[in-house]
Amino acid sequence: MNLRNHFATISDYYSPKIIGEVNDVFVKVAIAKGDDIPWHNHKNEDELFFIFEGSLVFEEEGKAPFTMEQGDLYIVKKGINHRISAKEECKIMLIENKTTAHTGEVEAPITKTIEEQKLN
Repeated sequence: MNLRNHFATISDYYSPKIIGEVNDVFVKVAIAKGDDIPWHNHKNEDELFFIFEGSLVFEEEGKAPFTMEQGDLYIVKKGINHRISAKEECKIMLIENKTTAHTGEVEAPITKTIEEQKLN
């Protein structure tokens, strides 16, 4: 599996694509740009972010924002309100439980269902 090839298939920002499954988790790739992700949380699931290329501003409620760079990895614990943004394109790999809703319980214009996250 080549991540660059998978990123090349993505045409919309903040539209994760499932590229694999490991037991009860999905491996996804997404490209971030802008600040369209709303504050949200995942009540019962942790979420792993790996920066493949670019930089990402990460915000968690009650903490100062921080910037993740290529090669950085961060795990958001379940129930923690968070959001991400990027000034330029940032390529992200995500590892999430199969039950993880894209933007938690928050419905937003960019929210994608699991069906919409499957590769065509």
